[in-house]
Amino acid sequence: MTIAETNPSAHSAYKSGALAFLLALAVIVGALAFEHIGGYPPCHLCLQERYAYYAGVPLLFVALVLLSAGVNRPAALLFGLVGLAFLLNAGVGVYHAGAEWQFWPGPDSCTGAQGLTTSAGNLLESLKETRVIRCDEAALRIFGISLAGWNALASFVLCTICVRAALDSLRQE
Repeated sequence: MTIAETNPSAHSAYKSGALAFLLALAVIVGALAFEHIGGYPPCHLCLQERYAYYAGVPLLFVALVLLSAGVNRPAALLFGLVGLAFLLNAGVGVYHAGAEWQFWPGPDSCTGAQGLTTSAGNLLESLKETRVIRCDEAALRIFGISLAGWNALASFVLCTICVRAALDSLRQE
């Protein structure tokens, strides 16, 4: 009996996949809200940490659709790929949080000069108006953990949930 022949939401693979989808969606919406509503512009590393969410959310949705259609192996593959993306993203989050705590230096590319124009006429004016967003300083800490640290934790949890969804998808064939 395949997932498609019964209620898909009753199966553990679908529940895990749906949890990963909703959690990933909540994290990226939260990051965008901090940026656009809260006024916390992202640094270069923050923007890189969003890639896993931008790819993961739609891929998780497709995996859930595949599970609903009873196509378990491709769904398991997608869950596994998204899990790997979140594992890598957790590593970037740990690196970013470590740079914020001054455990190691951040990347040289994280100078914070995003949006700086180089034309001679606007250079001085741009320097006055450019807000420096540094990768090695936490813009905000919640319960003592920076947003990069929270991203590392969320990404690791998402990786774990995606791996579980992948394994459960394979077991339910």
